[in-house]
Amino acid sequence: MSKVHLKIAVLTSVLSLWAAASLPAHAGKTLDAIKARGQLVCGVNTGLPGFGAADSNGKWSGMDVDVCRATAAAVLGDAEKIKYVPLNAQQRFTALQSGEIDILSRNTTFTLTRDASLGMHMTAVLYYDGQGFMVPSKSKFKSAKQLKGQTVCVQSGTTTEKNMTDFSRTYDLKLKPVVFEKLEAATGAYFSGRCAAFTTDAAGLASVRAKEAKNPADHTILPELISKEPLGPMVRRGDDEWFAIVKWVVYGLIEAEEYGITQANLDSMKTSTDPVVARLLGTNEDMGKHLGLDREWLARAIATTGNYGEMFERNVGAQSTLKLQRGLNQQWNKGGLMYAPPVR
Repeated sequence: MSKVHLKIAVLTSVLSLWAAASLPAHAGKTLDAIKARGQLVCGVNTGLPGFGAADSNGKWSGMDVDVCRATAAAVLGDAEKIKYVPLNAQQRFTALQSGEIDILSRNTTFTLTRDASLGMHMTAVLYYDGQGFMVPSKSKFKSAKQLKGQTVCVQSGTTTEKNMTDFSRTYDLKLKPVVFEKLEAATGAYFSGRCAAFTTDAAGLASVRAKEAKNPADHTILPELISKEPLGPMVRRGDDEWFAIVKWVVYGLIEAEEYGITQANLDSMKTSTDPVVARLLGTNEDMGKHLGLDREWLARAIATTGNYGEMFERNVGAQSTLKLQRGLNQQWNKGGLMYAPPVR
């Protein structure tokens, strides 16, 4: 091939790639199936207030549930078109792998093993957490490192059990795990006095204390965090389009908070001249076409759940029974780790 022909071939390839990149994205097989059935199937916790729990009327709420609702609003135009599938720790990955659910939004930690070897994709971090310990306030324990030789109630099938074992070995604590398949069994054993401590993610400890303790003040969450637990929704491998949609719904809600878009001011913000706000709400550029959605996909999600900060405060923050501080889950420009790639 001559140099001229080679240059022409390269230029043609570049132009073809550019043209393909500028086309609207195909919806993908998962989204096609969701639209065909008219319902998003979402795997959630069996009952963890603040993240995923149903009330006496069967109404679901929580941070993870809000991801499901925002996603349904974005792709179906209706946040109520959801089938919730309660899953325990052992069931959750099989349910996603088998196609029983479209999305796993169940306070699940992102790890290398889960991302690389279980046929699943981690999407975006919804909540930065860390594992802790809870003990009766009347006990002598003020630090997790004082628990040497003690029994600790823990749920199996989670990162929690391995983290506790690693922590015990590191500090030669010789902790004695009392393992239960179901969270309710583990917490029930702790509150009945069978174990000296209970361990899970710190936010989970606050949730369990608020929900199950006769008097929450009778139980103290010790100060140490012994692990990193970045929690977020997961999807099956093999459908990049669906992976992108779920990921960008979460990122979009984080970005909406950064730029001051809320449920209350959503309509007025649609007239904003800020180019970022206009892109987020689809009033100047159509970002939805890159996801196989329409231009108002994110506006519907925000209208449904509010921005990330509103979700946090309502479910686990100041407006909730958990009263958790934002901490690492504050926006990046306010000292936290919440940092969304730009929607552009």
